[in-house]
Amino acid sequence: MAARIEDCPLARAVDRIGDWRTLELLHETLNGVHDVRRMRDDLGLTAGALRERLDAAVAAGLLAPHRDGYRPTDLGRSLRPLIAVLAAWGNRDLEPGRRALILVDARTGQEVEPVVVDRRTGRRVDTADHVFRAGPAAGPGLRSRYA
Repeated sequence: MAARIEDCPLARAVDRIGDWRTLELLHETLNGVHDVRRMRDDLGLTAGALRERLDAAVAAGLLAPHRDGYRPTDLGRSLRPLIAVLAAWGNRDLEPGRRALILVDARTGQEVEPVVVDRRTGRRVDTADHVFRAGPAAGPGLRSRYA
């Protein structure tokens, strides 16, 4: 399915990922689960539903078949920060004792709070100091909205 607004990067990203189950599959493989049977059991999917999701993730270039199951591609691995931020966002309104899954520093075991920063400056991008602007390839629709 084509993005609703062809030149919108948000629409393209959502179209490429497909649905939330694709992020679940990526999360599994990024955490070292590659075996199809274990994925099926962990995610509570039927074999057919898992096959459908795996095929879609492979077609999107996010996963690749491997001798022991499936592995994330470079493109799939690039979504790890998004998965970490989404999980933290999903936990933000829960009391710490009600969080079923948390992101921790592997060395210390301490829960961490992921943030998105500009690679060049190290500054957080979730402030009013950063805004969206139409890029060089923006069509008339995006140009009028982000003039």
